[in-house]
Amino acid sequence: MTYLPYRAGPCALAALALLACRAETQLPADPPAMAEAAGPQENASDEAGVETIPVTVRTATGDRLFDVETAITPEEQRRGLMFRESLPENGGMIFPFEFPRLASFWMRNTLIPLDMIFIRSDGVITNIAAETVPYTLDSYYSNEPVIAVLEIAGGRSEELGIAAGDRVSWPEGPALPE
Repeated sequence: MTYLPYRAGPCALAALALLACRAETQLPADPPAMAEAAGPQENASDEAGVETIPVTVRTATGDRLFDVETAITPEEQRRGLMFRESLPENGGMIFPFEFPRLASFWMRNTLIPLDMIFIRSDGVITNIAAETVPYTLDSYYSNEPVIAVLEIAGGRSEELGIAAGDRVSWPEGPALPE
């Protein structure tokens, strides 16, 4: 609670209200970690016909292909994969950012374990938060600024040999080298 001096007039109160709004909009956008819970009925991806994009992860043992949803808007990024009871074997969600930044995600209202793959602007995986714990408020962080985060079913990274140093590409994202 903010303490206001007894003599604070309407202008001071308006200025404080404006500062409070401005501070909220100036926070770094990390929607999954800052999100208010969205109800399951608001989860558009539960509806038929959700558009997906191809994502390729080039590993030491070959390319791994995924067909994932994109979380572009702030609302899509806030909701992420919350309330999902399952993911297709090669499904998931990618969270592209406008510019490289340190990223942190949490698992509030996420029912299934996920692998969070943090991707630099050159497409290289910096680190993977594997088998994240459902419902936890603990944050999972990128080791350095990233341009995107790819979330897939928990354990798939290890199963498919996906590791830090591998390269990721998707439409509108970095291209894989030939």
